[in-house]
Amino acid sequence: MSDLSHVDEHGRARMVDVSDKPITARMARATGSIRMQRETLEAIRANTIAKGDVLGTARVAGIMAAKRTSELIPLCHPIALTDVSVEIRLDDSLPGLRVEAAAKTAAQTGVEMEAIVAVSVSLITVYDMVKAVDKSTVIGEILLAEKVGGRSGHWQRS
Repeated sequence: MSDLSHVDEHGRARMVDVSDKPITARMARATGSIRMQRETLEAIRANTIAKGDVLGTARVAGIMAAKRTSELIPLCHPIALTDVSVEIRLDDSLPGLRVEAAAKTAAQTGVEMEAIVAVSVSLITVYDMVKAVDKSTVIGEILLAEKVGGRSGHWQRS
Protein backbone atom coordinates (compact mmCIF):
# COMPACT_ATOMS: atom_id res chain seq x y z
CA MET A 1 0.00 0.00 0.00
CA SER A 2 2.82 2.42 0.81
CA ASP A 3 6.54 2.89 0.38
CA LEU A 4 6.70 4.53 3.80
CA SER A 5 9.09 2.64 6.05
CA HIS A 6 6.85 2.79 9.14
CA VAL A 7 3.65 1.65 7.41
CA ASP A 8 2.83 -1.99 6.62
CA GLU A 9 1.02 -3.32 3.54
CA HIS A 10 -2.32 -2.66 5.27
CA GLY A 11 -1.55 0.97 6.09
CA ARG A 12 -0.88 0.31 9.79
CA ALA A 13 1.99 1.89 11.69
CA ARG A 14 4.81 -0.53 12.40
CA MET A 15 8.33 -0.64 13.72
CA VAL A 16 10.91 -0.95 10.94
CA ASP A 17 12.81 -4.24 10.82
CA VAL A 18 16.50 -3.32 11.02
CA SER A 19 17.83 -6.84 11.50
CA ASP A 20 19.51 -6.90 8.07
CA LYS A 21 21.18 -3.51 8.48
CA PRO A 22 24.86 -3.41 9.43
CA ILE A 23 25.96 -2.07 12.79
CA THR A 24 27.68 1.27 12.25
CA ALA A 25 28.84 4.16 14.41
CA ARG A 26 26.14 6.81 14.58
CA MET A 27 25.80 10.26 16.11
CA ALA A 28 23.06 12.85 16.19
CA ARG A 29 23.04 16.39 17.54
CA ALA A 30 19.92 18.45 18.30
CA THR A 31 19.32 21.96 19.61
CA GLY A 32 16.58 24.02 21.21
CA SER A 33 16.00 27.09 23.33
CA ILE A 34 13.82 28.58 26.03
CA ARG A 35 13.11 32.30 26.34
CA MET A 36 12.31 33.88 29.69
CA GLN A 37 12.25 37.14 31.57
CA ARG A 38 15.69 38.64 32.08
CA GLU A 39 15.20 38.42 35.87
CA THR A 40 14.62 34.67 35.57
CA LEU A 41 17.81 34.23 33.58
CA GLU A 42 19.71 36.19 36.23
CA ALA A 43 18.25 33.98 38.97
CA ILE A 44 19.42 30.88 37.06
CA ARG A 45 22.86 32.46 36.64
CA ALA A 46 23.01 33.23 40.38
CA ASN A 47 21.61 29.76 41.24
CA THR A 48 18.83 31.30 43.35
CA ILE A 49 15.84 29.45 41.88
CA ALA A 50 13.95 27.86 44.80
CA LYS A 51 13.88 24.39 43.22
CA GLY A 52 17.70 24.31 43.06
CA ASP A 53 20.33 23.91 40.36
CA VAL A 54 18.38 24.48 37.14
CA LEU A 55 21.24 23.78 34.74
CA GLY A 56 22.49 20.62 36.47
CA THR A 57 19.00 19.21 36.90
CA ALA A 58 18.04 19.92 33.28
CA ARG A 59 21.27 18.36 32.01
CA VAL A 60 20.71 15.13 33.96
CA ALA A 61 17.03 15.04 32.94
CA GLY A 62 18.03 15.25 29.27
CA ILE A 63 20.54 12.43 29.62
CA MET A 64 18.01 10.25 31.42
CA ALA A 65 15.36 10.98 28.79
CA ALA A 66 17.65 10.04 25.91
CA LYS A 67 18.14 6.62 27.51
CA ARG A 68 14.34 6.10 27.63
CA THR A 69 13.40 7.37 24.17
CA SER A 70 12.00 4.05 22.97
CA GLU A 71 9.60 4.06 25.93
CA LEU A 72 8.27 7.48 24.89
CA ILE A 73 8.20 7.32 21.08
CA PRO A 74 6.15 4.29 19.98
CA LEU A 75 8.08 3.23 16.85
CA CYS A 76 11.62 3.86 18.12
CA HIS A 77 13.96 0.94 18.66
CA PRO A 78 15.61 0.54 22.06
CA ILE A 79 19.22 1.54 21.46
CA ALA A 80 22.29 0.98 23.60
CA LEU A 81 23.71 4.48 23.77
CA THR A 82 27.48 4.79 24.05
CA ASP A 83 27.41 8.50 24.93
CA VAL A 84 24.92 11.28 25.59
CA SER A 85 25.96 14.85 26.26
CA VAL A 86 23.76 17.81 27.08
CA GLU A 87 25.22 21.30 27.03
CA ILE A 88 23.22 24.26 28.31
CA ARG A 89 24.37 27.82 27.87
CA LEU A 90 22.92 31.08 29.03
CA ASP A 91 22.09 33.47 26.21
CA ASP A 92 21.50 37.10 27.17
CA SER A 93 20.27 37.90 23.65
CA LEU A 94 17.13 35.74 24.07
CA PRO A 95 17.11 36.20 27.10
CA GLY A 96 17.14 32.51 28.03
CA LEU A 97 18.98 29.27 27.53
CA ARG A 98 20.19 27.28 24.53
CA VAL A 99 20.44 23.51 24.80
CA GLU A 100 22.46 21.17 22.59
CA ALA A 101 22.41 17.41 23.00
CA ALA A 102 24.44 14.76 21.21
CA ALA A 103 23.81 11.03 21.27
CA LYS A 104 26.13 8.28 20.04
CA THR A 105 25.84 4.56 19.46
CA ALA A 106 27.08 1.67 17.37
CA ALA A 107 23.82 0.19 16.12
CA GLN A 108 21.60 -0.72 13.18
CA THR A 109 19.55 2.46 13.46
CA GLY A 110 20.18 6.11 14.22
CA VAL A 111 20.01 8.23 17.36
CA GLU A 112 18.24 11.33 16.05
CA MET A 113 15.24 10.80 18.29
CA GLU A 114 17.43 10.31 21.36
CA ALA A 115 19.14 13.67 20.77
CA ILE A 116 15.81 15.43 20.14
CA VAL A 117 14.23 13.88 23.24
CA ALA A 118 17.25 14.90 25.35
CA VAL A 119 16.87 18.53 24.24
CA SER A 120 13.09 18.49 24.71
CA VAL A 121 13.16 17.09 28.23
CA SER A 122 16.01 19.39 29.25
CA LEU A 123 13.93 22.37 28.14
CA ILE A 124 10.77 21.08 29.82
CA THR A 125 12.76 20.59 33.02
CA VAL A 126 13.94 24.20 32.91
CA TYR A 127 10.30 25.27 32.48
CA ASP A 128 9.27 23.15 35.47
CA MET A 129 11.99 24.61 37.65
CA VAL A 130 11.26 28.26 36.85
CA LYS A 131 7.48 28.24 36.35
CA ALA A 132 6.83 29.49 39.89
CA VAL A 133 8.71 32.73 39.15
CA ASP A 134 8.13 33.06 35.39
CA LYS A 135 5.04 31.75 33.66
CA SER A 136 5.96 33.57 30.45
CA THR A 137 8.75 31.20 29.40
CA VAL A 138 8.56 29.92 25.82
CA ILE A 139 10.25 26.76 24.62
CA GLY A 140 11.71 27.50 21.21
CA GLU A 141 12.54 25.69 18.03
CA ILE A 142 13.80 22.15 18.66
CA LEU A 143 15.61 20.68 15.68
CA LEU A 144 18.03 18.10 14.41
CA ALA A 145 21.29 19.91 13.73
CA GLU A 146 23.44 17.01 12.50
CA LYS A 147 23.51 13.26 12.03
CA VAL A 148 26.37 10.94 11.15
CA GLY A 149 26.29 7.30 10.09
CA GLY A 150 23.96 4.83 8.50
CA ARG A 151 22.94 4.53 4.88
CA SER A 152 22.35 8.25 4.41
CA GLY A 153 25.77 9.17 5.83
CA HIS A 154 26.51 12.64 7.15
CA TRP A 155 23.87 15.36 7.17
CA GLN A 156 24.19 18.81 8.71
CA ARG A 157 21.66 21.63 8.84
CA SER A 158 22.93 24.64 6.94
